[in-house]
Amino acid sequence: MESYIFDWLNLLLRWLHVIVGIAWIGSSFYFVFLDSSLVKPTDPALKEKGVDGELWAVHGGGFYNPQKYMVAPKQLPEHLHWFYWESYWTWMSGFALFVVLYLFNAQTFLIDKNVFAWGSSAGAIAASLVYLIMGWVVYDGICRVFGQKKNGDLIVGVLVFVYVIIATFIACHLFAGRAAFLLTGAMLATAMSANVAMVIIPGQRKTVAAMKAGQTPDPIHPMRAKQRSVHNTYFTLPVLFAMLSNHYSMTYGAPFNWLVLTLIMLAGVLIRQFFVLKLKGKKQYQWFAAGAAILAGVAIWIAPAPQPAVAVAAVPKFAEIQTIVEQRCAMCHNAQVISKNIQLHTPELIVKNAQAMYQQAVVTRIMPMSNATQITEEERAKIGAWVMAGAKAN
Repeated sequence: MESYIFDWLNLLLRWLHVIVGIAWIGSSFYFVFLDSSLVKPTDPALKEKGVDGELWAVHGGGFYNPQKYMVAPKQLPEHLHWFYWESYWTWMSGFALFVVLYLFNAQTFLIDKNVFAWGSSAGAIAASLVYLIMGWVVYDGICRVFGQKKNGDLIVGVLVFVYVIIATFIACHLFAGRAAFLLTGAMLATAMSANVAMVIIPGQRKTVAAMKAGQTPDPIHPMRAKQRSVHNTYFTLPVLFAMLSNHYSMTYGAPFNWLVLTLIMLAGVLIRQFFVLKLKGKKQYQWFAAGAAILAGVAIWIAPAPQPAVAVAAVPKFAEIQTIVEQRCAMCHNAQVISKNIQLHTPELIVKNAQAMYQQAVVTRIMPMSNATQITEEERAKIGAWVMAGAKAN
């Protein structure tokens, strides 16, 4: 029953995380598009009001005319919409999902003793939380020290990329590959949400407070907010890949997986750069081509070497399959531990879940997790032959 409850928590939190993530990324992409598409107003009345850029658009049967005031309008509007709950809910739901999936199952999903032999789950859990916090501390420090200097954006970009490489290397040498990829994405996502909570929104509140007090707003606040918003848009594609990567073991399970993740995230940044420039009317396809070339190169690099097919002389008897399951699978799928709501401790349950077992252990080869039970190629082949023959308890 406990496993069933956790499966429902997983489902609902994942659903919520996707919904609010779409809302946050959608609004973020929209405002990047808007900033890149604004044109200087020609109407003297708009210039007098302080409008720095405007856009006419048609959508949903109506016309829209968004306008941007540099720093702030002369008069504060009565109704002002703030964009921040999308970010906060995305981070909160994502962190809750991380707790349910990884921290409550640290021995299975967070720790791989072939990577690093943690003395206890508590140590691995503490290290993962420190990893998330340090990502923000280092990134924010880089931005505050170098962000306002000459060529600050370039310096910040290079230093952040170097830190991401170092952090990715550390994660992939401390945690199971799947967890390391997700943690690195969560580190960047934490920085994105902290940008909103710690820089963008506080700066906007100071601007509004200054206007209410009849003072001229400090232009440094919108400048910093703009800088952090731009960073967030470049983080987006790397974060999305890291979140999806747990479904694709050929990436996190590859040798030098830290370099695989780094290169794929770099490809995401380059592709995003192409689209950002395209919104400004600059079709520089070399950025997209560079990102696509990196992805193709990684795919070729980590492609598995052809393995000679393991021949199975005859369809294995069920007793042989049951022995394999008991040795390689049942420790995580039994009456007491019901991972993913799958049990394999009786003949009836093995037959019932044969197709799922075939998909996970033979086709995708995701299970056993990190091959912790050392299942052999011959045993995978026997499971495959048994399932293809009808998966009978003969």
